[in-house]
Amino acid sequence: MKETLKPGIKYQHKFVMPLSKTVPALYPESPEFLAMPEVFATGYLVGLLEWSCIKAINPHIDWPQEQTLGTRINVSHEAATPPGLEITASVELIEVEGRKLVFSVEAHDGVDLISRGEHERFIINKEMFDDKMTEKTKKYLDAQLSISSH
Repeated sequence: MKETLKPGIKYQHKFVMPLSKTVPALYPESPEFLAMPEVFATGYLVGLLEWSCIKAINPHIDWPQEQTLGTRINVSHEAATPPGLEITASVELIEVEGRKLVFSVEAHDGVDLISRGEHERFIINKEMFDDKMTEKTKKYLDAQLSISSH
């Protein structure tokens, strides 16, 4: 972390919503999702808000050795957005508590406010995190092997 990582950092991210970010595209394996309207999917909205927070703070951490992962999201999805509209995600870092970062977030599609709320991220050391995930995968595979051999 750099000394510049402090509350008050703001960032705006603009994104033209493509057809590939609609509800049917979220889980194409799901017949239920495939039958739904072609509007901005909440799952992709969450991803856009996360992306905006990452862009806001990357200049203030030792990227790429340090990265952030989302740990909590509490946002509304207030209005549907069809493909082609430009979405503006606005984020502000409002709290830094050790490695925990809390953001105020909102998104607007040029017509309606589509989302607002809070998002929490944690700063990680990428190499140490990857090592933990390798170990977790190994434990899982060992357990699966143990189950199948009985």
